[in-house]
Formats: sequence, C-alpha cells, structure tokens
Amino acid sequence: MNESEFSSPACSMRELERLAPPKSTSWEDVNAWRKLQREALIKARPQEPNERQLRSAPILEQLATELRGAKIVGIYWPFRSEIDVRGLAHRHIEAGGIAALPVVTEKNAAVEFWRWRPAAPMSRGLFNIPIPGEREIVVPDVLIVPLVGFDRRHYRLGYGGGYYDRTLAASQPRPRTLAIAFAEAELDTIHPQPHDIPMSRIITDKGAS
Repeated sequence: MNESEFSSPACSMRELERLAPPKSTSWEDVNAWRKLQREALIKARPQEPNERQLRSAPILEQLATELRGAKIVGIYWPFRSEIDVRGLAHRHIEAGGIAALPVVTEKNAAVEFWRWRPAAPMSRGLFNIPIPGEREIVVPDVLIVPLVGFDRRHYRLGYGGGYYDRTLAASQPRPRTLAIAFAEAELDTIHPQPHDIPMSRIITDKGAS
C-alpha cells in the first residue's frame, strides 16, 4: 500500500469543509456542521484491521516517546475503528506505570478515571463501552485522547458529548493531552467555540505537532 492511497481521504475531507461551511458562526449552525463532519470523518477511518494496525504503528511509536516519564496515563477503549492503544498501556504498566480508563458517572459532567489492569474484571459503561469493574479513582498526568477530527491549532472534534472538554476544564492541574488520529481527520478548522480546549499535541501517522 503506497502513500497515495492514504492521501485521497484527507483531500476529500478538506473539500467537504469548503463545500459545506457553517451557515453562520452561531453555535446552532456550527453544531449542525460538526455533526455532518463527524459522520464523514468516521466513515473515512480505515476499516480493514490490517491497514489500521499498519497505519497505527508510527502513532504508537511516537506515543511511546511522549510517555517517557509519565506515571499515570489515561487511555480509552477503542470504539468505531479508533486506534488501539491497549498494547502501549500494557507496556506502560509492565514498566511500573498506571493506566486508567474514563468513566462517565454522571451525564453532562466531567468523567472519572478508574485504574485499569489487563486481567481485571470489566463492566459496561456509556455506549456499552467496557470500563473497569472496580471504582479505583486515579488522576492521570497524561491523557491519550482519541479524535474524530482536528485542526492545526490543536482543537479537537470529538463525538459531541463534551466529556473531555468538561474534564479538562475541571482539572487542576490540567493533564498533558496527546490526541491521536489518522491524518485524514485533519480539517482547516473545527470552528472552535469558547468551551473547546486545545490539545497539547496532535499525533498522526504523518507526524506530530
């Protein structure tokens, strides 16, 4: 598989944005635009597991470098063809670190991070996503954050629930955020709003910024 096969989805995403910008800067119009972008970007993700694994490799390699010195790392359970970081979390734990998963304990509020161990019992949380079976709250110093879309100012387009923004806004001190996605998730802008919080770093299969 050559690089040209990976470049066309990114072009289609930028064309979609130019052809269908928000009707105005109002939150109502920006939110409607984001919903359309979100659907298109999720469909553009690599669906074939071998391709996804191949393209994830440089992202995971860069993440491993970024995590040096971190103690407690917030991860996520992969959902809808997201990049799988569980192997990286295993290695972090084996090296003496701690990994944790986000848990929604109250809708429209900040999430809690519960300690995760590979062999520990799991239960089901919001959207039926697995969460640790035992509530052991930890406070990550680094978060690995999945993206639906992003722009070069490091603003993140997520699934629309606002959980990461609420969590970061409530965090003191705020953890370092390493957001990851495939390169075609890049947009010229997500049209950031006052509640949007930029990520510390954006890491894709084409590089980091």
